[in-house]
Amino acid sequence: QVQLVESGGGSVQAGGSLRLSCAASRYTNSRIYMGWFRQAPGKEREGIAAIYTGDAGTRYADSVKGRFTISRDNAKSTVFLQMNSLQPEDTALYYCAAGGTWLRNPLNGYEYTYWGQGTQVTVSS
Repeated sequence: QVQLVESGGGSVQAGGSLRLSCAASRYTNSRIYMGWFRQAPGKEREGIAAIYTGDAGTRYADSVKGRFTISRDNAKSTVFLQMNSLQPEDTALYYCAAGGTWLRNPLNGYEYTYWGQGTQVTVSS
C-alpha cells in the first residue's frame, strides 16, 4: 500500500508559478511510474505529466509541455511538479498517482493504482 499526499496548491495570477509536491509513504519499488493529473469542474481527468523514478524519464501532455516540469527525489520518495506561466485554464484539482514498473501509457490514469487526495490550483486572470 502506498499513501500519497499532495501539497503546494493555491491561488495565483496568470503568469505566476506554483510547485506541487507529492510525498509517498514509501516506494515499494524504486522503479515505478508517478504521474500528475488534473480535473477541472465539468471536465474529464487529464494526465499532464509522468516520470519513471528509475531513470527519470518523463512524459508531458501537450497542454503543459514547456511550462510544467516533473521531477523526483527518490531519497525522499517525493515527486514534484513545477508549474510556470500558469493560465486560468490550468485551474483544476491536481492529483498525483503511483503506478507500476511498466505502463503502456503513463498519462492514462486508469493505469495507476494509488492516488492522493488532490490539491487545488486556481489561476486568476
